[in-house]
Amino acid sequence: MNNNALQALTERIALEYFQRPFQHRAYFNSRLRTTGGRYLLGSHDIEVNPKQYVAFGEAALVDIIKHELCHYYLHLDGKGYQHRDKDFKCLSQQVGAPRFCTPIQSYESRANYVYQCQSCHARYMRIRKVNTLRMRCGKCGGKLVDITNKDK
Repeated sequence: MNNNALQALTERIALEYFQRPFQHRAYFNSRLRTTGGRYLLGSHDIEVNPKQYVAFGEAALVDIIKHELCHYYLHLDGKGYQHRDKDFKCLSQQVGAPRFCTPIQSYESRANYVYQCQSCHARYMRIRKVNTLRMRCGKCGGKLVDITNKDK
């Protein structure tokens, strides 16, 4: 699927689910990493992560587009377009737009660091490095030790 096909799909979904035309651009953005798509407030364009299409197919793409179109129409109407707003939650439910997309990689596969508590031996996986002098175990308050190199 290319950007033209994505634009046509977005326009079709807008008419089918929202009964309104989509008058801006929808395109793939391969730099998106942790999100399925995003609505741009300034330009009113919709960006979609192409990895979602490759991993999960057109059905996932339709769900992402419906979610982003909820942001789009609510923002244009001057209503609450953020995830926490009642207007957004109502519209999402009406059109069957999911709150989140399916992650491409699990958290465990993305984690680069593993920490273990010295007291209770609880393990914590983290994507980013943690300052072990400031952070403590969430279960017992014990000291954390980086055991990343020992596990991987």
